[in-house]
Amino acid sequence: MGNALGPAARRAPRRAEPLGNPGSFDELHRQCKEVFPQQMEGVKLIVNKALSSHFQVTHTVHMSTLGPSSYRFNTTYVGDRQLSPTEAFPTLVGDMDNCGSLNAQVLHLVAERIRTKAVFQTHQSKFVTWQFDGEYRGDDCTATLTLGNPDLLSESERDLPLGAGWRDGLSPAARRGGGYRHAGGEIHGYEGELGHPVLEGAPRRARRRSVGPPRRPQGCPGLPSALLGFLFCLFFPALKWVATLNVGYGGAHASYYHKANEQVQVGVELEANTRLQDTTFAFGYQLNLPQANMVFRGLLDSNWCVGGVLEKKLPPLPVTLALGAFLNHWKNRFHCGFSVIVG
Repeated sequence: MGNALGPAARRAPRRAEPLGNPGSFDELHRQCKEVFPQQMEGVKLIVNKALSSHFQVTHTVHMSTLGPSSYRFNTTYVGDRQLSPTEAFPTLVGDMDNCGSLNAQVLHLVAERIRTKAVFQTHQSKFVTWQFDGEYRGDDCTATLTLGNPDLLSESERDLPLGAGWRDGLSPAARRGGGYRHAGGEIHGYEGELGHPVLEGAPRRARRRSVGPPRRPQGCPGLPSALLGFLFCLFFPALKWVATLNVGYGGAHASYYHKANEQVQVGVELEANTRLQDTTFAFGYQLNLPQANMVFRGLLDSNWCVGGVLEKKLPPLPVTLALGAFLNHWKNRFHCGFSVIVG
């Protein structure tokens, strides 16, 4: 008598879990950086006014104790095509101060998977930065091409900096990426974020400075006329933590973000710059108190700096108060700030 049950049925192959798009290079260390407080000094008044569902203006008055006081006017236009609660195209952002310096960005969705970005920066009447980015987002990969500070009208062999990068998914819990950049001519004091293979921007510490012409760091000679740089990054997102590591020509950058619960978030950052022979370590945390409408962010780094910012909302008024204090033990410097945000 044969086997009534017959041979065991073969199991159907398990479907591979979709990896999803790994995101752009700009988002590599974003979650960790959002935990750290932004430095404050002096008194600042920020007034936001929405003129329509697409157009918003912002007035900022800053009375500083370390430098001259300033006024900034910011405008933002957001288009009709919304891909997510935080993404809408086209987007135009402009920011101008009382000295005539301008920062402008244009983001546009050319096709369903192709995004472009243009960045312009001037210091009074002189152009400082212009950059053009193109990004392709596939089902499980992202490719980026960047052209920064092109000098196409000049006959010198100086300016045609190029950057390219890619990211893809190794598994649902791991992402990897790489990049390449070439910069013709001599570059002074390039300190771009290693996580994004572009020729714009400065590290998080330098972005807080006022707009001005680029300066060469002390003891940092100009780079040779042909600079080739490569970088490699790993990104491990999980339910409550994110670990990121990228290594490139200029050094390494590692970060770790952990969400302990709905109230507590922590972040750790390690940056090593081989050109400047500088390594920094920073620890930051964020404490949310929703019942009190308060958010506190604090930091401690290897330069003996400690600081914190406390934000307090005052419902039903559309007003947010922020108080910050920062102390550098090594240089024996202390500064604090107070800001009022309306709207």
